[in-house]
Amino acid sequence: MPQTATPLLDALCAAAQAPRAAFHTPGHKKGQGSPASLTNLLGRAVFAADLPELPELDNLFAPSGVIQAAQELAAEAFGADRTWFLANGSTCGIEAAVLATCNPGDKIILPRNSHQSAIAGLILSGAIPVWIEPDSDPVWNVAHGISPAALEAALAQHSEAKAVLVVSPTYYGVCSDLTAIAHLTHHYDLPLLVDEAHGAHFAFHPDLPTPALQAGADLTVQSIHKTLAALTQAAMLHTQGNRVDDDRLSRCLQLVQSTSPNYLLLASLDAARQQMATQGKALLTQTLKLAAIARTHLSQMPGLAVLQTVKAPGFHRLDPTRLTVDVSGWGLTGFEADERLHQTLGVTCELPGLQHLTFILTHGNTAAEIDRLIQAFQTLATQQSPAVALRLPPAPLPSASISPRQAFFSASETVPIATAVGQCSAELICPYPPGIPALFPGEMITAEAIAYLQQILALGGVLTGCADVDLRTLKIVR
Repeated sequence: MPQTATPLLDALCAAAQAPRAAFHTPGHKKGQGSPASLTNLLGRAVFAADLPELPELDNLFAPSGVIQAAQELAAEAFGADRTWFLANGSTCGIEAAVLATCNPGDKIILPRNSHQSAIAGLILSGAIPVWIEPDSDPVWNVAHGISPAALEAALAQHSEAKAVLVVSPTYYGVCSDLTAIAHLTHHYDLPLLVDEAHGAHFAFHPDLPTPALQAGADLTVQSIHKTLAALTQAAMLHTQGNRVDDDRLSRCLQLVQSTSPNYLLLASLDAARQQMATQGKALLTQTLKLAAIARTHLSQMPGLAVLQTVKAPGFHRLDPTRLTVDVSGWGLTGFEADERLHQTLGVTCELPGLQHLTFILTHGNTAAEIDRLIQAFQTLATQQSPAVALRLPPAPLPSASISPRQAFFSASETVPIATAVGQCSAELICPYPPGIPALFPGEMITAEAIAYLQQILALGGVLTGCADVDLRTLKIVR
């Protein structure tokens, strides 16, 4: 079947237009019973295509028809041996990857800046984390990737580990040296799992970083909705080789995906693949040109800095379509700049931080929007204040007390912050910035960790994952 084909999308279109009396889910019956307020927002067509697993639409968990054909086309387009469509986002893909490679008590090597879905995978599987500290950038206050040397040391010390998980690219577009990392991991005959949620576009242009599969990864998970044109929550999981058991992986995906997958999401994956396979290079060439224009203009503004490729062990390449802009030279925090851009200048970033903002550029952005971005920063330049130094303290390194799974299923209690020191955390607490969890379930709470979190709050950061976002109390394992 050629890459111009969209078997799943075509089947859904035909089913949506079929004149049938629907005595099946969903309850809105092709929009006939949908609330007028929702129909006014979305239109009737979306409800007509919001269908369940009809015979002609195949079955996500036992595909043999149009879903199988669409997944095979995706595998060819992305360079995989096999591809699975995900209707629960990259989150379920990461969880399934850990479940498929680790049994209870097995060790898995992964970076400290892993996504929360990796922690969920540890809790579900009972695997024991071996943490690698990512390369930290003291100038930008961000974490990059992991270095091959750090992974080599972890592998030598924990050769009994069952898998290695790497985040590449990071939220800021920083890619690790996956070729070297894959070589090291395979030297121990372990599977390399890559959280490539932000790198789905890499496979479709030679000027972008090397895709994880091409670098030698055994399994990669991509959020197709983040940088390509699928609907939000639509993702893919790809594998190659035989280091990951495909049958076990399929069973694990059944545990973490809905038994009522949304066909609008699945069909959007088929359409996004077809678009990239047939037009990807041309579309991304234009995206790269627009990104270069934005990067050049912003870099030339006095007091403003744009993240560029730097020499660092965990910084192999930078995705040029990802712009991270430091505004601290203008006397602004990233949060203040984000509020002004969003509320008054009509420009919205992806991620504000203490001293910078990160923007995602895709083939969906236009030249007019790039002009608007540049003009918005020119307006911000007239509102600058005396520069202030905004620096986060280095993150402490808590030690594990019990496994994340044991901590999650243990009874917990809430205690005042002053009495939490020396106790075992029952919460995952992730400060933004820098977006690296400071405490995981099962780790010992230290005075240094609390001081670090309090300082982040004082500097204007936010905490996620904890019941008390003001950090007056913490949940501990009883």
